[in-house]
Amino acid sequence: MKLAVLLTCFNRKDKTLHALKSLHEAQARVGSALELDVFLTDDGSTDGTSEAVKEAFPQVRILQGNGELFWAGGMRNSWKQAMSESFDAYFLLNDDTILEYNVLQAFLDADSHCKTEFGQGGIYIGSTQDSKSGKLTYGGAKLTNRFTFKYNHLPPNGRYQSCELGNANILFVSHDVVEKVGTLSEGYRHGVADYDYTLKAAKKNLPVLVMPTFLGVCDNDHSDIYQKFAKKSFKERLKIMKSPLGLDFSSNLNLMRRHFPVRVPFVVLSAMLKLCFPNMYINLSKNR
Repeated sequence: MKLAVLLTCFNRKDKTLHALKSLHEAQARVGSALELDVFLTDDGSTDGTSEAVKEAFPQVRILQGNGELFWAGGMRNSWKQAMSESFDAYFLLNDDTILEYNVLQAFLDADSHCKTEFGQGGIYIGSTQDSKSGKLTYGGAKLTNRFTFKYNHLPPNGRYQSCELGNANILFVSHDVVEKVGTLSEGYRHGVADYDYTLKAAKKNLPVLVMPTFLGVCDNDHSDIYQKFAKKSFKERLKIMKSPLGLDFSSNLNLMRRHFPVRVPFVVLSAMLKLCFPNMYINLSKNR
């Protein structure tokens, strides 16, 4: 089976190298059962990431971004390049994720289970855990209320679990899915492109499964944007709202328009509230 591994990176050389090292070690466990090709988009790193990857993993195909791709754009770029060839599946991997040694065997098992159970390949989500607490950090989630966009995260429980939302820290996508859904959609710059993708697959009744065990370590080290948000000026808050690395309002609004259109007026109202009356918004959020 041929598997295309897709990554993007920007100025975190050590993490990128550790992720690739863990992938290399996992590949050694499955031997000839999987043929891997790795596509890495370096979106303008200045810390020597490309050079270090070339030296340590010369087989990796390094693609150069323009510095404005961010996560979603970088992953689309890697996927687009991979689509010029023929692969049986695609493995979306965050470059800050350290893989468990059995991750590729888990993919093979999931693909076999899915084709037996559903008669087609699907999306298989690998959950990650915090390096210290062992708690779930990224994985799959089940929608509980489409109007309020509430969902429950699904920690691995030893069984395959169906869901609608999936993080692409460890995300396997069968060729069967790509034929019907395509790759990551335009209109997303950094986050939520993975949520959009799994939602599109679920709408087409394609299997979206959380795999039975934790398959990687990835710490959620993102700072709380709202911690100092209210103390910033209106101009600074607006910048955070627009920033792909901030609240990325346009991407989140696109997600709502495409999958939860009834929520759009409330999302716009919420954005205006947090922009103009941040203290009120934060207090209301705490009391929900």
